[in-house]
Amino acid sequence: MKMSDRKKKILQIVVDEYINTAVPVSSKSIAEKHLTDVSSATVRNELASLEELGYLTQFHTSGGRVPSPQAYRFYIEELMEKGNLSEKDLDYIEKAFSDKSNDVEHLVKSVSRVISELTDYTSVGIGPNPDEERIRNIALLSCGDGRALLIIVTGTRILRDSFIEIPEGMTEEDLENASRVIAKLFSGKALSEVKEVEEEALSEFGQYRQVMHEVVDALKNYSRPRDEDVVLSGADKIFKHPEYEDIENVKNFLTVISSKDKLAEIIGDDNDEIQISVKIGSCDDKDVPEDCSVVTATYSAGGKNLGTYGVIGPIRMDYHKVITVLENVGKALEGIVGNKNKDKKDKKDE
Repeated sequence: MKMSDRKKKILQIVVDEYINTAVPVSSKSIAEKHLTDVSSATVRNELASLEELGYLTQFHTSGGRVPSPQAYRFYIEELMEKGNLSEKDLDYIEKAFSDKSNDVEHLVKSVSRVISELTDYTSVGIGPNPDEERIRNIALLSCGDGRALLIIVTGTRILRDSFIEIPEGMTEEDLENASRVIAKLFSGKALSEVKEVEEEALSEFGQYRQVMHEVVDALKNYSRPRDEDVVLSGADKIFKHPEYEDIENVKNFLTVISSKDKLAEIIGDDNDEIQISVKIGSCDDKDVPEDCSVVTATYSAGGKNLGTYGVIGPIRMDYHKVITVLENVGKALEGIVGNKNKDKKDKKDE
């Protein structure tokens, strides 16, 4: 059924009012505050029709209406207008990122914190997909006591927390040779390509095959998001919203944010560039609590993935503000990282 312009207008009013007040919206308030040229009875009929269509629900027969998840989806896709941030907010974003765009770890923390501050919701950030990281250099350094430290240098970080057990009888010279073979096999490869060269790598090692097994296992582990790659900001902000006066809602929310594995699954990395993804309650994602929504964006600049970021809040979320913030943060990062890359190129050309 095609929705009339008046139904669309009334639905937009209900969603906006409920987002702002958390109070069910009545036909009387709509007629008196927004549609003064339309009778309360006409508005009441339109509300009843929208309820039959599944866009509104009513807690009590004599009370006002509240939007359903279907209404929020329609609102986001059809009714919500594009917004802009204030100059103050834009300046805040630029200052927060300007000195951190070369440090992925600090950038993820900064982006997550800025999004939380500007939206007043809990935010989550996940660093660039490890699978995309390309190995620039890899080496084994002897630590004595039958162990060697595996050092991996990628385009975004230096990984040096994996110790490899060295077989008895393996000399320093053997270890150096092994290190050169490992570098030859894996340098230039993405972490996601480790499995493809695993058999070739293992066949190179003969009696020290176990060393290569441990190296390959370590590389596979690095290709998966780790707890430290998931950053949570503003967890306490959820308690500012009346939905979370209900202890069950609080428990559901805390269950999600207390598990970084679950957060990583919910936020995911299934977006292109800064396109916005909205999950409304458990009907869109079984891992999202029924009373929550998650809005996410994946950012990239200069061909470099900068991670995926999301906002977790009540279904009665201010989608307009959240989406505006996510879009503007993406644009700011593109500009800052792009300019820094240009400056580097200009210096190199001089």
